[in-house]
Amino acid sequence: MSAKLLIVDDEPIIRESLGEFLTQEGFTVSVAGSAEEGLALASATRFDLVLCDIQLPGIDGLEFLDRLLKISPDTFVILITAYGTVETAVAAFQRGAHDYLMKPVILDEVLIKIRRLLRYRELHLDNQWLRRELNREFDADRIVGNSAAMRRVFDMVRKVAPTPSTVLLAGESGTGKELIARAIHLQSPRANGRFLAVNCAAIPNDLLENQLFGHRKGAFTGADRDQTGVFVHAGAGTVFLDEIAELPLATQAKLLRAIEMKEVLPVGANEPIGFEARILAATNKQLAAEVEGGRFREDLYYRLNVVCITLPPLRERREDIPDLVEFLLAKHASNMKKPVEGVSHEAMQLLLACPWKGNVRELDNALQRAVILGEGPLLTPGDLPPDLVPNADDPHLVDDLGDAVRRFEKQHIERVLRRIPDKKDAARLLGVGLSSLYRRIAELGIQIA
Repeated sequence: MSAKLLIVDDEPIIRESLGEFLTQEGFTVSVAGSAEEGLALASATRFDLVLCDIQLPGIDGLEFLDRLLKISPDTFVILITAYGTVETAVAAFQRGAHDYLMKPVILDEVLIKIRRLLRYRELHLDNQWLRRELNREFDADRIVGNSAAMRRVFDMVRKVAPTPSTVLLAGESGTGKELIARAIHLQSPRANGRFLAVNCAAIPNDLLENQLFGHRKGAFTGADRDQTGVFVHAGAGTVFLDEIAELPLATQAKLLRAIEMKEVLPVGANEPIGFEARILAATNKQLAAEVEGGRFREDLYYRLNVVCITLPPLRERREDIPDLVEFLLAKHASNMKKPVEGVSHEAMQLLLACPWKGNVRELDNALQRAVILGEGPLLTPGDLPPDLVPNADDPHLVDDLGDAVRRFEKQHIERVLRRIPDKKDAARLLGVGLSSLYRRIAELGIQIA
């Protein structure tokens, strides 16, 4: 299907000659002699690209541009003028124009620009679609959990995502802080921008400020060109600072200034550079205790801790383990092309009872290993890591192990029965005999529909 173009110009000879030429090149072309007429057409038809003269009677081209993009934000615009200045061009681009042409118009030049912009627009729209799909998939699959603790986390994400606020994510290693940071980014108005993650603990101190703030050519040996730091490079997107407690105090002071002033001073520079990115931070330490110990700046702590989302450890949301196991098994089985359908009853009991000091990351690694080594459709305790042993004396276990296993066993059997009503098939998936399944249904008080 040919692209739809709109030409807005008050000079009939330009409208007609340009319209005829672009029609011959295979485009579907509409023309308007004024901004008002053009806006009326744009309200009725979605155009892929508009060529508009800046000097128009009544509403001028820049005002037309503003109104058009409110009606049709995905339409690309080329502005045309006989009075080109640098200031006019800058104003046009700042207000959303995609290119700029000088009169007299050269037809071949117009054609080149139109084809280039339409290719770019197609890629731009594809990228937006992919991000929407990623957002949908992310919400549905990546962050798994239906426990009360995780529902509170999701509710916080929904509330803070649309805002520009700095957010602090707290929680033990492996609880999914970066996943939550990405969810905030993808559900925010910045979703089409970059998401740049920096692990503050993984970068040597002498390189950290260069990574964050950038440098100027000649700032140090080997700096043969300017380099932008992540805050500027992120554009209008999001910067995620993981392991924020590991920043040296000197770098903390510069980060504080960056947050307060929305500008950074590259290494070797004399003038600061402004930036637009939103800042999210994460820590697996108690920052208040780090402040008390003099290892973290109090003023930076308060700047980061505008909104704090605490991610619960896996041992405090054990009811999510069966869903996590199902999701992670499907992921690894698909990646490795192995016909793994689930875990046996005994394996699930073991998974439910373990302390999971490494949280979801440890569970993920255990299941990946099990899929690699397992040989049947159901993973058994023998497929799991040998050091995966529940310890009833472990202080991380918050309640009696027997009661916990019984509660989760009931939830797991109920979940399987909802998915697989046929008791024989359900027993096979659970790895128990049919009589054993009926006995456990009775003992656990499971209601059968």
